[in-house]
Amino acid sequence: MTVLSRISKVYRTALLLMVGLALGGGWTTYRDFRHGQQARLDFAQHDRRPASQVGGLTTSQYQQLAQLNYQPGSTPVVLVNHGRSILNPKAWRRDHVIYQQLDRAGRASASNTAFLNSRNHANTSLRTAQNFQPAGWHSNSGGNLVYNRGHLIAYSLTGGIDPRAGQLRAGALGDQDNPRNLFTETDFTNEVLQTHYEARVRHAIEQGKHVIYQATPIFRGDEQMARGINLQALSTDGTLNFNVFLYNVEPGVLLNYQSGSSQADSRMRVYVPTYMNEDDSDDRSAGDGNLRVVGPYPTPFADAPRHYYRISQ
Repeated sequence: MTVLSRISKVYRTALLLMVGLALGGGWTTYRDFRHGQQARLDFAQHDRRPASQVGGLTTSQYQQLAQLNYQPGSTPVVLVNHGRSILNPKAWRRDHVIYQQLDRAGRASASNTAFLNSRNHANTSLRTAQNFQPAGWHSNSGGNLVYNRGHLIAYSLTGGIDPRAGQLRAGALGDQDNPRNLFTETDFTNEVLQTHYEARVRHAIEQGKHVIYQATPIFRGDEQMARGINLQALSTDGTLNFNVFLYNVEPGVLLNYQSGSSQADSRMRVYVPTYMNEDDSDDRSAGDGNLRVVGPYPTPFADAPRHYYRISQ
């Protein structure tokens, strides 16, 4: 065998090896893709409810959560159903949001449910100031940031959704000042707790997941300010799955839930979970275009609200 023949044989062998590796890699990728598809199908089919039944928070669970009282120094996050969502993965059909009407007291007290995919991630740089005053609203004063206009379904998760009909509309920005999607929420609960869970949903849809996300403010009786909010989410493949109740509390502040008013109270010491300081910035906003906030909440405990100052327009 000549030197040229030996080189040619080595070349052919190397070429066949590269082709084999490429085909093997391609087969592995396709196999993993098919396995993922089957896993999603198996997870959804495991739920025996019909697709027409969305699931979510029940009336009984709502009433139980409404009776909870926050104890200073304790965690502001409560696991509901052991932290597992009771939404139905088979209910996801297309991206849209079910917005409930305000109740007789003018409160957003029912569950808003969003069916989301990657195109619903809104550009938060296009946000504008909010003007609607939800039930229990009081303006912030004295440099202490207590109140936020809290979204049930985050602005960053409602891109392409018409806030009036909840249906897909090309070019629609995120939901900004929709009365059916706002409630009076504390700065702490909105900016520290809720944004963490919204970020988990956002990261899931960025990865191509289909997600059902439900938010329910929890009111006790005829009170104007919610005691907290239930958040639960489920991706159709089951990889995202949470169900929590967040107390509507503010460090260093005693809230009157009947009216929404507040007063300073140094005994209101709130535990700040350290994992809440992850990459949640896409959803952070006080909902006021000329307000600037000074610093984060300290960990592991906070005993005072954050401070703010206003800038001239």
